[in-house]
Amino acid sequence: MQHEGQEETGRARQRRRTKKQLLQAAAELVDRGEVPTVTAAADAADVSRRTAYRYFRTQEELLSQVTLERLRPRVEGVIEAARREFDAATALEKTVGQIQRLAVEYEGALRTILRLSLERKLGETGPVRGGRRVDWIESAVRTVKPKLKKREYERLVSALSLCLGVEALIILQDVRGLKPEQSIGVCQWAARAILEAAMGGSQRP
Repeated sequence: MQHEGQEETGRARQRRRTKKQLLQAAAELVDRGEVPTVTAAADAADVSRRTAYRYFRTQEELLSQVTLERLRPRVEGVIEAARREFDAATALEKTVGQIQRLAVEYEGALRTILRLSLERKLGETGPVRGGRRVDWIESAVRTVKPKLKKREYERLVSALSLCLGVEALIILQDVRGLKPEQSIGVCQWAARAILEAAMGGSQRP
């Protein structure tokens, strides 16, 4: 007899598989030079159209998610390299630089995802956008975690989250008028300064 919790876990796994099928089908259509609609992705994935629209309300949302899936392996490579670094400052500088360069490369899609997130209706459930950013940061600064109090470490991670992602690019490029490479440099400088401030503060009596 299957318990309620097991049924819920089974449904969650099925939802992940269905979403993956739709994204893979859409990516294959893109590779063939098409710009897939949600309906086309559903037909290609052999998923009902009604089901597909539960995962992607618009074509724009589908295409944005396809872009993120393609970006994921490159980001994972950056994070794996950060985990091999023993010096937090070096790991952080490389991580911020490489992640922000990817953000520049995929800026159009990332701006769309940000807009869709902001347009999400109040009270509507869904995954937290940008949640993986915390994992990226923690991989880069893992070696300093034992040297900081819990509150200091959490504040460090929170502050560093301001230096990663398309939001930082929007401020630096749209508000400050910086070029992409200048924006990346400022993000790296700010991340370095935040780390130094956190480590300096941890040594105060």
